[in-house]
This record gives sequence, C-alpha cells and structure tokens, in this order.
Amino acid sequence: MKYFTAIGLVGLVGASTLRAQPAVNRQKLDSIAATFVAANRTVGMVVAMVQGNDTLLMKAYGKADVEWDVPMQTDAMFEIGSVSKQFAAASILLLRDAGKLSLDDPLSKWLPDVAGSDKITLRRLLSHTSGVFGFADQDEFELNWFAPRYPRDSAYKLIKLEPLAFRPGTGQNYSNSGFWILGRVVELASGMKYEDYLKKQIFDPLGMKRSMYCDSDANIPHRAHGYNLQNGVIRRAPKVSYVWVFAPGALCSTAGDLITWTKALHGGRVLSPKSYAEMTTQATLDDGTKLQYGMGIKVGEEYRGMKYIGHGGTAPGFRSDVAWYPDGKLAVVVLMNTSPTNLVPGGVSFLLAAQVLPLPRPTVTHYTGDATDLVGKYQTVNGARIGTVTIEVSKTDAGLAIGPVGGRAQPLAWAGGLAFYSDDNTTITFRRANGDRGPVTELRRDNAGNHATLKKL
Repeated sequence: MKYFTAIGLVGLVGASTLRAQPAVNRQKLDSIAATFVAANRTVGMVVAMVQGNDTLLMKAYGKADVEWDVPMQTDAMFEIGSVSKQFAAASILLLRDAGKLSLDDPLSKWLPDVAGSDKITLRRLLSHTSGVFGFADQDEFELNWFAPRYPRDSAYKLIKLEPLAFRPGTGQNYSNSGFWILGRVVELASGMKYEDYLKKQIFDPLGMKRSMYCDSDANIPHRAHGYNLQNGVIRRAPKVSYVWVFAPGALCSTAGDLITWTKALHGGRVLSPKSYAEMTTQATLDDGTKLQYGMGIKVGEEYRGMKYIGHGGTAPGFRSDVAWYPDGKLAVVVLMNTSPTNLVPGGVSFLLAAQVLPLPRPTVTHYTGDATDLVGKYQTVNGARIGTVTIEVSKTDAGLAIGPVGGRAQPLAWAGGLAFYSDDNTTITFRRANGDRGPVTELRRDNAGNHATLKKL
C-alpha cells in the first residue's frame, strides 16, 4: 500500500500542523480530520484516537450514503480489507498458545497438496516470506473477487497449483494467498469454520458486537456504502461477495470495535506474552535482513521517526488503517468509504499522531553527502510482485528522488546513513559492495509487506 507523501500532507494542511504540541488540542485534531472530506478527498470517514483511557477524537465526517444523503455515524460498519490479516495472525497464535499447532510446522502437516508445502512453515506464511504467490495479481482471482462463480474450495484448487516465487526466507512478497492458506489452517486446527472461530475466540470475548465476517447480502444497521472517486467523479463501488476473499481481507468492523481490539491486543488481553512479542517483532530474512513486518501486522516507523504497529486495508469502495504508536500508547483508527484515491488512511493517521506525539526527527531532511554514487538505475532481482522492475534514482534541485524509469519521481527524505524514505512508510536503503568503503551496488526497498532487492545497473 502506498502512503501519502510527506510533501503532499504539508501542502494540504500546512507545515505548522506537523510540529508536536505540548498539550493535545482536540479541536485541532477535529479540524485536520474534517479537512479531507471538505476537500472532496473522501466521501465519508470515521476517525478514532484513544491514548490510554482518554478519547482524543471519535467523530464521523461526510456521508455514509451519497444517494440518500445519509450522514456518516461513528458506529458505521466498514469493509476493512487487509486490516483483517492481524486477526488471522492472532488466530494462529491463539491456537499455538492452546497447543494446537507450532509456528514451525511445515505447511505439509496441514495442507500437503500445496506446491512446496514441505519447504514452507506457518511462520513464513505469517510474514509474507514463504514464496507463495499473491493471488490478487492473477486475473482469474480478481474476477471472482467481485462475483464468485464457484465455492471457496475452488480458490484453493488454484492456489495449491502455483509454484513458489522464491525459496522461503530469501525474500518477501505480500501474499493474500498465504493468508488464505492460514485461514484454512485455523479451520483445520480448531475444527471450526474460520468466521465462527473469530466470533467465539475474539469478537465475543472482547465485546466487539459490530465486527463480523462480511456478508454482502445481510441487512446491517448503519452499514457505510463504498464509493470510487476518480478525477473528482464519485461512483458507487461494485458489490463484493466475500466467498473467495476469506482470511486475507473479509472482515467488517467499526472504529469503536477496532479501538477495542487494538487496546486489547497491545494491552496483553489477547495473546500470551511470547505470542504477542513474536507477532510484533520485525521478521527477518535468512540473510539477517530485518523487515518492516511482523506477523500479519506492520512493525516499523514512518518518515519522521514515529514507531508504529498496524496495518492498512483496501476493499472496493473502502480504505482503512489501524495503528498503535507504542511510544505514546496511542491507538488511531481511520476508516473511509472511498477508493481509490490519492488520500490514504495511513497518511491521515500519521498526521494526526504527530499532533500528539513528539517527532524524533525533522519532517524532511536532504542528504548532505556526495550523492554521485547513489544516482543511477536499479533493477529487481528478488521481491518484485509482477515481473522485473527498473527504477531510477536521480538528483534534483530539491534533493534525491526515486521513481520508475521515465515516470514521476518522488522525493527522498534522508533518515541517516544510506537510509531514506520515499513516502510515509517505504524505506530505501543503499548498500555498498564492501561495507562502508565500496561502491553502491544494491538498493533495498521495503514498504512493510514487500521487500525488494534491486541491483545497480
């Protein structure tokens, strides 16, 4: 998922809003959130911010239904897309805590007919480092996402035939298929349907009464309707059946329920200390490279240095982000009923969190060293989602920039050493051939779920 750039955020609400404040100004938080609907960046939105037991913001903006002119409400139910992955991961960890499985189980123990299952562990599936292909990149899956012609098991028939994209542990490729498989493992280990397990083990114990496996045909009070916004034109998003989507992104929830979940997860009320630590620790590749991803959840820091644990999500007509800022014990939920758009909920979350938490480093820092060795073209050798990608690092009047060859370049904010940010949570790290003294030969791009290795041409 691409996050809104630092420069774009400053341009929209003013650079002064990015400075940490000695005391929380709730009115300012409300004003910033309202800006995005007022600027027609989204049809509707619900924002919740809670620090400890103090609710800083819980407010709805815009419309839940444009045709009937229905105002958004704080308890509106949204389709939350890939925010669902942390619930799948937590389910696997709960089953581990109950002695039903091990994270180091080979997948062949549960689903032996998946290609390469003897080489894949559940641990690798949880961090997208298994090599299992991403079914969202396949046309036949996309068609059935919207109007499935076959039952859920037919999706598995396609998944299990695809060969591994790389040897497990050597790369990272965001894989909905991997989490589809994990949902099936939950069913096999628990003896329950996936949606029933979530309800019994997570939703009901936490009192999350407005969370459920999405059902397009059910009559749900205060359900927000999804919209697409392109070139300023609003269109009703197509209806989605969640038969095929399953564990990677099939949940519906509300801002209030997601705050409850976030506080419970990070407050020690869901998992054992061991499982929580593993879920929220950065995964590593076989070569020791740390990733901005744990288990079903992103673990990293954004371009101003704020550490966060969370995940964004996209569904047709919906965008979402659920974040926990551990240094300030701050939970932020942003739910939108508009997609696609150049406004991403994670960018809104970071912007609002910056009003509450001190910023570890300046908003944008330009590289002060000799950039000659960094400039050039780089090509993926591992981690590209679709084919081989060539990007170019260039030097501009405003500093270094990165982008596809011949395409629009994004400015790079310097984080120190040879580490940069190309947007709010995408890290770009250059590597030299011989430690600190050799020429730059490699670039690593990590956007919390996809870690790509690119060699300098």
